Amino acid sequence: MPLEHVVLVLAAALCAGWVDAVVGGGGLVQLPAVMVTGIPPVQAMATNKLSSVFGTASAAMTYARTTKLDRAVALPGVGLAVVSAGLGALAAAAISAEVLRPAVMVVLVGVAAFVTLRPAMGSVPQPHLRTNGRVVAAVMVAGVGIAFYDGIMGPGTGTFLIIAFTTILGLDFVSASASAKIINTGTNLGALFVFGWQGHLLWGLGLGMAVCNVAGAQLGARMALKRGTGFVRVVLLCVVVAMVIRLGWQQFG
Repeated sequence: MPLEHVVLVLAAALCAGWVDAVVGGGGLVQLPAVMVTGIPPVQAMATNKLSSVFGTASAAMTYARTTKLDRAVALPGVGLAVVSAGLGALAAAAISAEVLRPAVMVVLVGVAAFVTLRPAMGSVPQPHLRTNGRVVAAVMVAGVGIAFYDGIMGPGTGTFLIIAFTTILGLDFVSASASAKIINTGTNLGALFVFGWQGHLLWGLGLGMAVCNVAGAQLGARMALKRGTGFVRVVLLCVVVAMVIRLGWQQFG
């Protein structure tokens, strides 16, 4: 691989780690950078997961040291996420991205509108929303539905997890981001197992990207913890808009 391509991919991994740690959606940056070098799509997705699993795990540990995790959701959710994302990765070849992209775009537009029209959402915790039924719903949505989507396609997984935890459980954005990183580590692991088993991983490139991804994740997690929910909310909206534009370009451009 030419040196300029290596520099591009490593820089993208650093940026992606930061974005992922704050609101998720780092694949929006990292995956296109890997694919533009000419690496086949499946190998690009596999190598992206290898890098991302280190970044999300690193961010999860940083959040866990300073933020109270919702263990009742995170622990069962991460176990389900490994299995569901693995099944999603197996199903990826059978489900066309051309079918999924419009549905994801509609959901993302709804997310952007929801966050914009409800500025108080995620700014402070709303513990009155938490019930046993909602905890079960959050585990199933995150650990099964969103995790399966991550195995098939992936963009915006961390963002969807944060929105799920704020709307279903009433968590603030920082606490939701902390729990999202735990689940997202599980989704990356599940898909990674399948891609590795299928022989699609580019280990050298992926591990180099992982170092940069971890550095970006550490920076992003610390900034989110320091600057609070308002900062996370702004970054969330920016990432959602960017994802809608990217998916729209892929679908219609």
